[in-house]
Amino acid sequence: MTTCPSCSAENIDGSDECSRCGNSLSTLHLPEPANPVERALLQDRLSALSPCTPVCVPLGCPVRDVIHLLLNQHIGSVVVSEDDLVVGIFSERDALMKLGTEAVALGDLPVSQFMTPAPRTMPADAKVVFALKEMDLGGYRHLPVVNSVNRISGVLSVRDVLRYLTRIMAVSW
Repeated sequence: MTTCPSCSAENIDGSDECSRCGNSLSTLHLPEPANPVERALLQDRLSALSPCTPVCVPLGCPVRDVIHLLLNQHIGSVVVSEDDLVVGIFSERDALMKLGTEAVALGDLPVSQFMTPAPRTMPADAKVVFALKEMDLGGYRHLPVVNSVNRISGVLSVRDVLRYLTRIMAVSW
């Protein structure tokens, strides 16, 4: 059996991806980390990045109210949730690309019409390297973090990643 380095689930030897979290198991055959930064990325869990407390809104929340939340709380995204489960995410990018100059006219419509549905999430005990891979491959600036029962527990942002990298590089160099 192979243990998933992201969620610690046991998988059949030779599996390409974890049966529980879907993360790639191909990194199990990587060479040893070349420096402390690489080592930290492969060993640290998402908790080391101190994901932000999520701001959640219901599916029917008017998009105007969501934009006010983004502005007033100085955040880049809100999680659209139903019973503490992630059903979507609405980010500043969604506001620009999907609403654009029509934001005022569309303000009363529900956020569900403009959110990114079913966003990729990561378990809270996932390793940092897997979150970075997902963010890079998906072009995400925000990644919802879920607990062991798939309930939203945090949001990881590019800014959190930069703070983490700055911190580990300062200690390593």
